[in-house]
Amino acid sequence: MSVYDLVVIGGGSAGLTAARTAGRFGARTLLVERNRLGGDCLWTGCVPSKALLHAAAEVAAARRAGDHGLSAPAGPADLAAVMGRIRRAIAAIEPHDSAEALGSLGVKTAHGRAVFTGPRTLAVDGREVSFRYAVIATGSSPALPPVPGLAEADPLTSDTVWDLAELPARLVVLGGGPIGCELGQAFARLGSQVTIVEAADRLMPREEPRASRVLRERLESEGLTVLTGHRAEKADGGALYGPGGPLPYDVLLAVTGRSAGTAGLGLESAGVELTGRGHVRVDDRLRTANPRVYAAGDVTGRSAFTHLGGVQGAAAATDALLGVRRRIGYDAVPQVTYTDPEIARVGLTADEARERFGDAVRVRSLDHDRVDRAVADGRTEGLTTLVLGPRGRVVGATVVAPRAGETIAHLASAVRLGWTASEYARTVHPYPTYADGPWHAALADVHARLARGSRATGALLTLRRKVRR
Repeated sequence: MSVYDLVVIGGGSAGLTAARTAGRFGARTLLVERNRLGGDCLWTGCVPSKALLHAAAEVAAARRAGDHGLSAPAGPADLAAVMGRIRRAIAAIEPHDSAEALGSLGVKTAHGRAVFTGPRTLAVDGREVSFRYAVIATGSSPALPPVPGLAEADPLTSDTVWDLAELPARLVVLGGGPIGCELGQAFARLGSQVTIVEAADRLMPREEPRASRVLRERLESEGLTVLTGHRAEKADGGALYGPGGPLPYDVLLAVTGRSAGTAGLGLESAGVELTGRGHVRVDDRLRTANPRVYAAGDVTGRSAFTHLGGVQGAAAATDALLGVRRRIGYDAVPQVTYTDPEIARVGLTADEARERFGDAVRVRSLDHDRVDRAVADGRTEGLTTLVLGPRGRVVGATVVAPRAGETIAHLASAVRLGWTASEYARTVHPYPTYADGPWHAALADVHARLARGSRATGALLTLRRKVRR
């Protein structure tokens, strides 16, 4: 029987990072992947979606060329050419996640299905393996909502949309969350007639309400139809039915949720428990009910982001092999929806902060008509919101703007380090950039507090004048 210090099940972001971390420690490490190394992020998530969004943005920019005195092409894009560009992007990144790259760190790779056979053993396609520790990083997969006829309609999902060879004339997107909004806008820009259907009363219901409004206005200005508060009742005969009657489609895309990849792992044999929502139950060290088995990434229900899954994978491997606990600050994890404009957030929304801190919360919002870069670019529809908790510390922030994902990185540091608005305002920012939005919002809070203390500052100025005389 082969014996390893660490066995990692799953070759996505969390699993790859766990295996690389263990390999760099010099541990005997085995990574087991039943499909393709790289996981959803490489093959059906981050990489292809961002390549698609870039292509769609280029097409949209070409159509707007007339605004700058250039002739612009019209008509739909060639989806086959776009998909070819996406495949080339995947191929360029794939070697970084390959078995050869892992092997250079001393990590062995096995392709097959892993099944636990005991608390410290598992089988990989029948071959017995023993481990000191294991990390479950099997991710998640698209889940269909319980809409009558939906499964029989065989809708595309975020996993299978990349198999499209032709641009659909009519695309109905079931789900107005991040994935639905990203893909819906991209296909509309390429030339599809797109309708987004969302059961909640607004798009992106977990974001600040103003961010949702800005995005909806942008999507509708680009020709998308947005139906919120619209619960799908059935799918039948090439149409999705709801309160307003049938919505005919050529392609139906369902992006309403995901389920953890726990089936067929033999978790009972390992003494690993699941939560009521089907995720692997872990403690604050990412240990399962079996202290020899850890879990990281989507399968825990604590991460829906590639960057957080990677952090969890490294933390789990470090804790298991070295006994060094790496605290993960979940309150300071940035997230970005890569629509145009992007919606980036870190920490608490204003409502979440009020629930936690009550009247100690202050909210500073700034429309981007006050941001010179936005004015220069003609993109003043965006906004910045800073959420300040007790003692004026930044506990949350939202930025709606082009490249908001880059702007949010500095705000994530502010949340993690517990900066006050004054400390953020004292940091010199480059001009002109969209980062001026958070900076001006922080300055607005500083100026408001100075105004409230104007009597004291006036007295100080009077005293200084007398001293100088």
